[in-house]
Amino acid sequence: MSRAFVKERDVDNTVENLPERLLSGHANLVTAQGFEMIEAEVARFRAELSDAQAANDKPAIARASRDLRYWSDRSRTAEVRSPPDGTGHVQFASTVTIVREGTRTQRYKIVGEDEANPAKGTLSYVSPLAQALMGKSTGDVVTITAGEFEITGIA
Repeated sequence: MSRAFVKERDVDNTVENLPERLLSGHANLVTAQGFEMIEAEVARFRAELSDAQAANDKPAIARASRDLRYWSDRSRTAEVRSPPDGTGHVQFASTVTIVREGTRTQRYKIVGEDEANPAKGTLSYVSPLAQALMGKSTGDVVTITAGEFEITGIA
């Protein structure tokens, strides 16, 4: 059969069939900084969507639309929590200093899921370590599969 009679796919107009970004089933607790980050993402994806629409870039429209839906939902459901007043026990937005198995000191701020980045010292409040630390006090030891941790400071 001649290629003249076969319709080729128009790659430029193919819209990606993107799955929705998964939303957590946990409460969307965030710090004030986390809420600012979410609002910045909403603004960024609104701008990306506008640019993609202006360029009639259908794959970019699909990506920006999907991400805008995700961040808009996160903004709508955000529960901004203030830093704790006291430092007697670990709670959301606490900064916790721990010693891992007696040798390695680490410091984490317990934050919302979207703002968590352990490499930068923030830990999601739903993570196993944060869950084990919640409600504990300085001097307490928690054990999870990753090891044993002693709380040496709470701010």
